Amino acid sequence: QVQLVESGGGLVQPGGSLRLSCAASGLTFSNYQLAWFRQAPGKEREFVAGITRGGQSTDYADSVKGRFTFSRDNTKNTAVLQMNGLKPEDTAVYYCAASSQYYLPLNNPRYNYWGQGTQVTVSS
Repeated sequence: QVQLVESGGGLVQPGGSLRLSCAASGLTFSNYQLAWFRQAPGKEREFVAGITRGGQSTDYADSVKGRFTFSRDNTKNTAVLQMNGLKPEDTAVYYCAASSQYYLPLNNPRYNYWGQGTQVTVSS
């Protein structure tokens, strides 16, 4: 049974940082590309960041470029989204997603597996 478990969310002031983790089990981690999506209240789920199977390539939404960094450790079946310079508009539930499909663009939402999400709130 494939499981993706996110952690690291919380309340942070504007300009602060958070480190989200995604722990995977039940799959051959290195065979999956990964992504983070987020959904704010009243809005559609949107792409945040993606990373290829080996971690060589990443993609980011324009709104987070230069502030967020996505990395993975295939030896530990974990991935990390480092979020710096957080803004109130980053407030959302953040979801980790995994896909074994080849040629799926990193920002395409058609991922096989999704975690339950972790809440990130940026507020003073």
